[in-house]
Amino acid sequence: MTDFELIDLLGRAWRGDQGAWCALVRGLSTVILRVARAHRLGDADASDVCQNTWVSLTQLRELRDPSRLPGWLATTARRQALRVLDARRQEFPAELPTLEGRPPAFPGDREHVDETAGAVLSAERSALLRCGVAGLPAPQRRLVELLLEDPPRTHAEIAAELGVAVGSVGPLRRRALDRLRRYLEAHGYDHA
Repeated sequence: MTDFELIDLLGRAWRGDQGAWCALVRGLSTVILRVARAHRLGDADASDVCQNTWVSLTQLRELRDPSRLPGWLATTARRQALRVLDARRQEFPAELPTLEGRPPAFPGDREHVDETAGAVLSAERSALLRCGVAGLPAPQRRLVELLLEDPPRTHAEIAAELGVAVGSVGPLRRRALDRLRRYLEAHGYDHA
């Protein structure tokens, strides 16, 4: 990514262009993840460092020299990774009081935690998927949009909309879904 492209993308992103944010995240997350992994953080902690670094950038709203964004991301990721390591050093195991050898039950707490965690994970997956779809070539992106319509369209209707032969819809769909799968896997989404 050239300095000019970087400056342009960052400016558009700060003005609210979701596609520009996706392009920045897609192009520069490897810088952040490399720093996190250099600190020997596991996948979950590395993902947290990556997410927190991007959040820090969204809150900043201005860089003196936007062309130095990769360096800023690396420095911020390093600080985030050190915070994770510092917090880990401060943790110590505590014994839970037990009742007949079992930890005490806290009615409603587990359900609330599970529900909240599920909502957060769902929102993260949706955002990641939107970025992945935004990065698809235009015909594949439009195909995915058509496939998600309710009620579903037939292959003939999709082919007419895209201006392709009916027999091309299946292979085009396979290429789009393969590309999305690779994008999601590259960004840490485990579909299992």
